[in-house]
Amino acid sequence: MRVWFNRSFSSVHTAIDLIRQADSDQRFTILHSNPNPSSPVARIAHEFHLEPTGLTTADYIGWCVEFCRKHRVDIFIPGREATAIAGAHAHFEAIGTRVQSAASEAALQLIHDKARFYAETALPLAPVAEFRPFEDAAAFEAAYDHLRRRHAKLCVKPTHSIYGLGFAVLDEERSSAELLMAGAEYHVSLADFRTGLAKLGNFRSMLLMEFLEGREYSVDCVGDNGHLVTAVVRRKSTQAGAGQRIDQRADILEATAQLCHAHGLNGIFNVQFREAGGKPRLLEINPRMSGGIGMACVAGPNLPYISLRGFADGYEGLEIAAVRDRIRVAELARAVELA
Repeated sequence: MRVWFNRSFSSVHTAIDLIRQADSDQRFTILHSNPNPSSPVARIAHEFHLEPTGLTTADYIGWCVEFCRKHRVDIFIPGREATAIAGAHAHFEAIGTRVQSAASEAALQLIHDKARFYAETALPLAPVAEFRPFEDAAAFEAAYDHLRRRHAKLCVKPTHSIYGLGFAVLDEERSSAELLMAGAEYHVSLADFRTGLAKLGNFRSMLLMEFLEGREYSVDCVGDNGHLVTAVVRRKSTQAGAGQRIDQRADILEATAQLCHAHGLNGIFNVQFREAGGKPRLLEINPRMSGGIGMACVAGPNLPYISLRGFADGYEGLEIAAVRDRIRVAELARAVELA
């Protein structure tokens, strides 16, 4: 079967490597495309193709359909424009290509809009942090007045973002210069933030939220249209270089299964939690592979291969390795020469 990963996040390199390691029968031919001819993924895919740049979403989907037709793609696992492609399955099905989307187009739109996602999420096992959206300085002040009375520390982040870009804890005591000198990452001076907002007028939608002080958990999952097939829970360390601990907490796994069912999640996805008062709180769903997917797979299940085999043949009877709970995992980078 010919399987295509289009332009995606850097974790696609790990995913393809893991699939090829497990595919002892060499059943899958892996194609990858990227606008960068020097992409490291070109070294590991069976076939590499250049992608165009500058296309509209509609034109890019048209290019994808033609790519699938020309290269006889059986399964397409989209990264770039994944949300729009989720709404265009019929175009691919008409030429014999199956698309493994993480959810429906509507569900993906909801997941990516954190304000709407938080407002509509009911998850008693791991409730979301209390929040208020704001798009101007006045709305920020109203939100701050409300939340600061209830929580000792607050943070901000964009309604639409990835990789934690735009996230910062509001520091009520230090200036931005003091924070910089102290090397305080992901912090911003409250006074300087207020001054900046007043100068901006209106801006993109942001969230003011209670800051959760506890440990962070990252759950790498495989879903089958709303059924959680398998999941690996990684507990992140607060100490640099200490790696991460596999911690199959029953409450986190059950909360993840409920989210999978509620949003019809499919293929590989990731869920982030953080503790508060010893209990998990939901941060977000990432409807894609996480950057730590390789560490999760060290614990047993080869998630990219399980996801692909299950989508290709069905999950019934598919052998899935048990998770080695409590082990400690880490990633080690290595240098390579690019062609």
